[in-house]
Amino acid sequence: MRYDKKTVPVIPVKTPSATYDVTIASNLLRTLYPRLSKLNPNLGKAKPFRPFVITSPNIWALWSKPFLASFKEPPTVLFHPPGERHKRMSSVESLAQQLATAGADRDSLLLAFGGGVIGDITGFLAAIYMRGIRYVQIPTTLLAQVDSSIGGKTGVNLAAGKNLIGSFHHPQAVFADTDLLRTLPPAELRAGLQESIKAGVIYDAKLFRYMEQNAEAILSTKKNADPTALTKVVAASVRVKADVVSKDEKESGLRMILNFGHTIGHAIEAATNYKQLLHGEAVAWGSIAALSVAVARNTISEKDANRIANLILRYGPLPTFKTTAEKLVALTGRDKKNRSGTRSYILPTAVGKVEIVRDVTEHELLAATQSMLTLMRKRSTASN
Repeated sequence: MRYDKKTVPVIPVKTPSATYDVTIASNLLRTLYPRLSKLNPNLGKAKPFRPFVITSPNIWALWSKPFLASFKEPPTVLFHPPGERHKRMSSVESLAQQLATAGADRDSLLLAFGGGVIGDITGFLAAIYMRGIRYVQIPTTLLAQVDSSIGGKTGVNLAAGKNLIGSFHHPQAVFADTDLLRTLPPAELRAGLQESIKAGVIYDAKLFRYMEQNAEAILSTKKNADPTALTKVVAASVRVKADVVSKDEKESGLRMILNFGHTIGHAIEAATNYKQLLHGEAVAWGSIAALSVAVARNTISEKDANRIANLILRYGPLPTFKTTAEKLVALTGRDKKNRSGTRSYILPTAVGKVEIVRDVTEHELLAATQSMLTLMRKRSTASN
């Protein structure tokens, strides 16, 4: 990690096909145009610099003024509704048609200004529009800042499962403006922090410990709250993602550890039609299910498993939902991480360490998922 102007953390992502920086700071929006011009110096000299912004109406209503502050001419803005259920091929086609109508060409630059759904759709659109154009990630949610905006994974959902259509297409840069987190609903903040907990579980025991010891400061939504603790979590989480992606760009090995909690988590999202839980909330329940498998296999001590589960629940509350263990396990059969009909599963062995296993049986998954559902119902009854 290096620093821009001594205080702004800049974390590089280096892969065989792309190298770019993740810049983390407050007030980045107001300096956006100069930063984009620096990334594209030749384009700016050859003809007017004309980016296209893809965002949601609610994000634009909140942040358009600082976003536009440094632009000489306003960019073209295309709107996409928020929510996982709108992350579909029909949305990509609609946005592509709007780009074509607006005159976007191979020198155009897309700006993904929103959460994970906006980032995934914009990245996929950039990957396929005129066979590939440039884009920049400007994530507005904590989950997008610490995870989905980094690494070049783009795509959309099918009715059969999440992210089954997509491409690897890296952004030119990621600008994570921490000011944007101030307007997040508490549930979205907590859901994003579940991805940071994941980063600690799989790779960074120091980050995990920091989140244990500073939960109150990290979760504070007071207007005068010190953002230092949350900024540290964002930077540490980005370092984990950047390091893993740099070592394994196309998820052939190490990068798979980033899917801890996601196998059952994605199944929960599909079972609830992507309407009841935020992504981070579903991953949190999926992580608890993965812990059950690990404890049953004796790959992790009960002490460490309880420590991880307690931190996941500390950053709740996690919403409840209705489904069956059988349905969730059946949905895991459609997971894109499956290879040759075999499920790949990420199991923790200690805080900061995991292993990839490919022999988890349906019986084990059923037992673990049932255990997770039982815990959810117990906690729901206790809180009522």
